[in-house]
Amino acid sequence: MQYRRYGDTYVVRIDAGEEILEELKEFCEKEDIRLAEVNALGAADHASVGVFDLGKHEYFIEELDGFMEITSLTGNITRMDGNVYIHLHGTMADQNHAIHGGHILSARVGATCEMFIHTLPGELCRSRDEILKINLIQF
Repeated sequence: MQYRRYGDTYVVRIDAGEEILEELKEFCEKEDIRLAEVNALGAADHASVGVFDLGKHEYFIEELDGFMEITSLTGNITRMDGNVYIHLHGTMADQNHAIHGGHILSARVGATCEMFIHTLPGELCRSRDEILKINLIQF
């Protein structure tokens, strides 16, 4: 991973073989990112995406293998219990142009991932909503 700061925005390049969530968390810890929005594209060779079932309180997970274009990766960075909390959703196109998407549980870069991280002043924290069983932003 390499990055450079431009005002309140970081441009980040995550390289082939690197896991996006791991690299992003390491970056946020190093740069003390507390509140930001994320926008990225690139390519992956493995990903795990989920769609949350509110009734069952669990993710329906799809494991994706093979070279895919990351057509969109978007989300935010907040904090929970003092730790970096990354919330990303994405869509990926496989070799047949079929689209797969959902909550990004993991994604390994296949060629490159170009990410823009726009930081915001302040901090937002999350806490567990015991009814929905998800971690919600608190104001």
